[in-house]
Amino acid sequence: MQVVSSYGAEIKNKNIPIRHTLALYREAVRCLTEIYETVWTELSMIDQIKRRFNEAEHLVHETKKNHARFDFDARFPKMPSYLRRAAIQHALGSVSSYHTRLEQWKNGAISGKPKLVYENHAMPIFYRNVMYKPGEESEDAACLKLYDGHDWKWFRAGLLHTDMEYLRRHWSGKKSSAPVLEKRHQKYFLRFSYTEEVTLSKTPVKDQLICSVDLGINTDAVCSIMRSDGTVLDRKFINFPSEKDRLSHVLGRIRRFQKEHGSKQIGSRWAYAKRLNTELARKTARSITEYAHENHADVIVFEYLEMKGKISGKKRQKLHLWKKREIQTMCEHKAHRYGIRVSRVCAWNTSRLAYDGSGPVSRDPKNHSLCVFQSGKQYNCDLSASYNIGARYWIREIIKTLPETERSSLEAKVPAVKRRTSCVYADLLILQNEYGCSKAA
Repeated sequence: MQVVSSYGAEIKNKNIPIRHTLALYREAVRCLTEIYETVWTELSMIDQIKRRFNEAEHLVHETKKNHARFDFDARFPKMPSYLRRAAIQHALGSVSSYHTRLEQWKNGAISGKPKLVYENHAMPIFYRNVMYKPGEESEDAACLKLYDGHDWKWFRAGLLHTDMEYLRRHWSGKKSSAPVLEKRHQKYFLRFSYTEEVTLSKTPVKDQLICSVDLGINTDAVCSIMRSDGTVLDRKFINFPSEKDRLSHVLGRIRRFQKEHGSKQIGSRWAYAKRLNTELARKTARSITEYAHENHADVIVFEYLEMKGKISGKKRQKLHLWKKREIQTMCEHKAHRYGIRVSRVCAWNTSRLAYDGSGPVSRDPKNHSLCVFQSGKQYNCDLSASYNIGARYWIREIIKTLPETERSSLEAKVPAVKRRTSCVYADLLILQNEYGCSKAA
């Protein structure tokens, strides 16, 4: 399996013509998009992608009568061929996507008539040796071929030392693709991409170790290391209170500013709050993956969280800022680099039902992280949910590998496992007991 990772190194130089190059590249993409839109009927008849690209490249050098503005070579002289081909590829993709969405709109598959975006925030690719030359091994710089307003020349671009130290420490010796220019927060970056060949865990189900994760709002994540027989080997509460306090203070300042001055000049403050929230999600994902790797887990199990409809109530802002999908996506990428698989189970009633099978729980009104079982036992609600999440994974994996007759026999003995929305940890223990008795018989 191939895993693609990327990292952006900040460009420190302010006196190199990056903006000129970016403006020229986007203008070239706009010009090519206009050309291909006029002749898309002919281009769309070519099925093979390579032949379509070759035909599109030939059109670049043709001067059409009464269409002087489409004379690409005259408008963009001396443009490097690799950069021109990257612009052609981007323009072809934009026009093809537009016509696909237009057909879907005509058939009623999507709502809202699509528009053809001519630039689409296109960013140039610096191909190695012709557009980009790496610096020395210990040098925090690279050479880029840029447009200075008159000609294409080589310029030395200084890169941030901490970024280059990270790349040398973690990605030295690994093959990287051509860097792409990126602009974030009024700064320019060179984003490097690396491709790794990884082998995911092939441990048999009965010998696997899983890390079941319950993502929460009060506690960022609760992890439990569990075996197939229901034995819990370890557990961990992952929480970052200082980061959440900082985010809470920023949100408070935003509320006070909006009361005094309105919401027109609040964009920069909201951008800062979103960056803090994204960093919190990254730290949570990294902690989950490292904990699973340290305990030699073969699978990380999450809930399939799908929240639809309008969110209301006192905690609606917390729910809007809860980056549950981003955390799972980051975890999946990091886990695959370690060879760990990722699985998801139904999220219904994992927190509402007690793990010991006693039924629905009642939350503590003073501390929402705690709950009281019907038996009177007080327990951490998120930890109980993590047990239920792991149990649902094991119940599913055990049952689906059995023959139909054996499966029906077990489901008759343990009826609770038929409904995945109400399975709990206690059902796994009963199922394992009945499964062991049937094998012994």
